[in-house]
Amino acid sequence: MRRVPVARALPDFPWDSLEGAKAKAAAHPDGIVNLSVGTPVDPVAPVIREALNAVAEQPGYPTTHGTAALRDAAVGALARRYGITGIAPESVLPAIGTKEMIAWLPRLLGLGSDDLVVIPELAYPTYEVGALLAGARIIRADGLSRLGPERASLIFVNSPSNPTGKVLGLDHLRKVVAWARERDAIVVSDECYLGLTWEGEALSILDERVNDGDLTGLLAVHSLSKTSNLASYRAGFVTGDPALVAELLEVRKHAGMMVPLPIQSAMTAALADDDHENEQRERYRRRREILLGAIREAGFTVDDSEAGLYLWATRGEPCRDTVDWFAERGILVAPGEFYGPRGGTHVRIGLTASDERIAEAAERLHT
Repeated sequence: MRRVPVARALPDFPWDSLEGAKAKAAAHPDGIVNLSVGTPVDPVAPVIREALNAVAEQPGYPTTHGTAALRDAAVGALARRYGITGIAPESVLPAIGTKEMIAWLPRLLGLGSDDLVVIPELAYPTYEVGALLAGARIIRADGLSRLGPERASLIFVNSPSNPTGKVLGLDHLRKVVAWARERDAIVVSDECYLGLTWEGEALSILDERVNDGDLTGLLAVHSLSKTSNLASYRAGFVTGDPALVAELLEVRKHAGMMVPLPIQSAMTAALADDDHENEQRERYRRRREILLGAIREAGFTVDDSEAGLYLWATRGEPCRDTVDWFAERGILVAPGEFYGPRGGTHVRIGLTASDERIAEAAERLHT
């Protein structure tokens, strides 16, 4: 039988299509301000780097489940930072970055062609990729009533949202959990931006107010890339339903999906220290205030964006026209169509640039 490359089943990598706009922005006399990606630019805190170095000489294999210290630190951080209680350390599983975890979750959970995966109507592309890698069917739906008689196997939830920064309220999350339990579906909540909420309150799917103290069928994915600047470390974890985490652990042990020990040590330090996270949050808060005012003064409407690292902006035109408008001013932003058909008139503008470059972008928007 002739082999069909897996890549053929996947969509084109969207950021490859930005090369023209990137070249135009880079031609600006004062250089490009790249606000198209969520890549941290600020330094890694010393306490994290020291923890990384402290175990660099150890030659043995790390455990897939992670060290006890790492799992304890994750449980403590969830309780202190988000009020999430009732998580056992055994139900924490480190990941080689949360993109990896999300991309492989449907496959690791045994989903296939008979299964339906629900993703948000505006969504980070990896949810779709994960379903495609498992050979599952996909539907975009924010309101579960749209599914009709369809029986979903897995529902991806993302609050705060990438790209929109929208926060799902308590009632919405409770309805998702109830709907899923009636149909024996798994809910996977991508909570990478939970620590970057600017307006109102963002709740975890693991919050007792959402699930009534029952974690059955629920998984939450957490990242250290954003609030701890650890994107290059590929550091994240999944937690929730003990049975599902145990299942993931067994499969990942067979597949060799292990987080390197120095990274585990760095994660432990990051999760145990709130000072560096608070400092980074305030950096983003200041950048958001500067950029939000400039975007609005330039005539854009900013929708949602009450949390996260992005502004979801529009002026009612095709998103690629807006991308070109920004590129002419030396600013690169991401077209909303990257995230689904409903994003066709929006752009996503990142806060992940230095203070100097954010100020430069705001100045260009004023002229």
